[in-house]
Amino acid sequence: MPVLSEENVPLVQRFFVFWDKVGILLAFLVVCVIFGMLNPVFFNPLNILNVIRQVSIIGVIAVGMTFVILLGGIDLSVGSVVAFAGIIAAGFQAKWGGNLFLSVVIPLLIGGGIGFMNGFVSTKGQLHPFIVTLGSMSIFRGATLLVAQGKPISGMSPAFRFIGAGMVGPIPFPVILFIGCVIVAGMVLKRTVFGRYIYAIGGNEEAALLSGIMVERYKIAAFTILGFLSGLSALILTSRLNSGELVAGQGYELDVIASVIIGGTSLMGGEGGVYGTLIGALLIGVVSNGLNLLGVQPYWQMIVKGLIVILAVLLDKLKRRFRTV
Repeated sequence: MPVLSEENVPLVQRFFVFWDKVGILLAFLVVCVIFGMLNPVFFNPLNILNVIRQVSIIGVIAVGMTFVILLGGIDLSVGSVVAFAGIIAAGFQAKWGGNLFLSVVIPLLIGGGIGFMNGFVSTKGQLHPFIVTLGSMSIFRGATLLVAQGKPISGMSPAFRFIGAGMVGPIPFPVILFIGCVIVAGMVLKRTVFGRYIYAIGGNEEAALLSGIMVERYKIAAFTILGFLSGLSALILTSRLNSGELVAGQGYELDVIASVIIGGTSLMGGEGGVYGTLIGALLIGVVSNGLNLLGVQPYWQMIVKGLIVILAVLLDKLKRRFRTV
C-alpha cells in the first residue's frame, strides 16, 4: 500500500517546488527568530558581525565545493588544505623573509595545485573522489606538522592581517571576499558555457560525454577551483588568528559539505547553486553561534549539524523521487 495516494502526489511536488524557491531562506529566518527569542544577545550587532565574519571562512570553501558536488563529486581534504596552505603563509610571513606577495600567492597556488592533483588522480586513475581526497586529507595534515615542526607559527605583518581582520567601512574584509566569490561563481555557473557544462555533467555524465563535452577536463577544473578557494580561506583564517595553527581546518569538511547540501545542491549532482550555498553557510553559522550563546556543549553541536545534514539529504532524495512520479 503506497504511503501517499495519487491525489496527494501533486501536493507534495508543489511543496518541493516551494522549498526550492524559498524554503531554505524561510528556515534560516525561523532559526534566527528562535535564537533571538531564546537569547536577545543574538541580535546584538557585534554578535551578528562576528557570525558573518566566521561564516566567510567556511563559506569561501563552500563556494568551491558547490562546483565539485554539482558534478556528483566530493572532497574531504579541504580542512587539511586550509591547514597546510595556512602554515605556508605563516612561514613566509614569520620565518622566510616576510614577503607579502609570496605569503599570499604561494598558498593560493598550493591550494589550487592540491585541488588539481585531487581532480587529476580521481579522473585519470578512475578512482572515486572520496578515496582520493580521504588520502589527501591525511597527507597534507601530516605535511602541515612536518613543515611547522610540530609548532604553530605566529607573527604576521599588519598588511597581511588585514586579509582576515581588516574592515572596509563597517564591513569585514573577509565578508567582502566571500560575497565576491559567491557573485563571481554564480555568474560563472549561470551565464557561461563552463557553468552549463558543469550542470550537464552532473545531470548525466554519459550523455555529456556523448555530446562531446570534455568531462575529465571540467572535473579537474572544479577540483582546482575548490583547492584555490581553500587556499584563500587559509589566508583569511591565518591572518585573523595571527598564526599558522596545526589544528586549523579540523572539522571544516562537515561544515562545508553541510552548507552546500543544506543550500539545495544535490549530492547526486546537476542541481543547485552558490546562492543556496550562501544561505546554507549562514544557517550553519547561525546554528553554531546560537547554540554557543545558549551554552550548549560542542559535542551536542556536532550532533545537531549531523542531523541537519541527514535531513537535507533526505529531503533531496524525496524531492527527486516525487519529481519522477
